[in-house]
Amino acid sequence: MDKERKAQLVKEFQTHPKDTGSTEVQVALLTERINTLTEHLRQHRKDFHSRVGLLKLVGQRRRLLAYLAREDVHRYRALLARLGLRK
Repeated sequence: MDKERKAQLVKEFQTHPKDTGSTEVQVALLTERINTLTEHLRQHRKDFHSRVGLLKLVGQRRRLLAYLAREDVHRYRALLARLGLRK
């Protein structure tokens, strides 16, 4: 992910103008990396080191989403809808 794409995601999901690390931003960045790695693994099926990294990212995103669901269900549901997760 290049700097421009990362900045675009941060700007799209931030909760206030100087926000770069809120749960929504972190989940959006992880989702972008997960999607990129998923495409990579579709082409390179035997790349097991990248697969391990993908599973770590998925686990981290799952923990962040569980935290957000515990703390604020409305923000959690809005984020899922914006990212298109859990259809």
